Amino acid sequence: MAEWSFLTNHARVLVCIAQDPGVRLRDIASTLGITERSVFGIVADLTSSGYVLKDKDGRRNRYHIQAHAPLRQGPVRDQTIGELLAVLVDTSARGELQRAGEVTA
Repeated sequence: MAEWSFLTNHARVLVCIAQDPGVRLRDIASTLGITERSVFGIVADLTSSGYVLKDKDGRRNRYHIQAHAPLRQGPVRDQTIGELLAVLVDTSARGELQRAGEVTA
């Protein structure tokens, strides 16, 4: 039987970033079992769509999820990225969900 997932790779990458905003692309790829090149493309999609901001922190990147951004389409388009992540990731326990609507470290 072929493997499948309820979440797309885009959602899975977003969850990895929410869990560790300083995560390396190579570590995301290893965690998800996809190529680093795929992760690079997904992060590029998420940043160009305004869901994730990327800041340079020395030689590494640090990511900031824009929790106030609405989901793209379908029956949940009135929901935000932050509402989705609140279900998938326990960011409140680490104090990462800010009132400004941004998930940060």
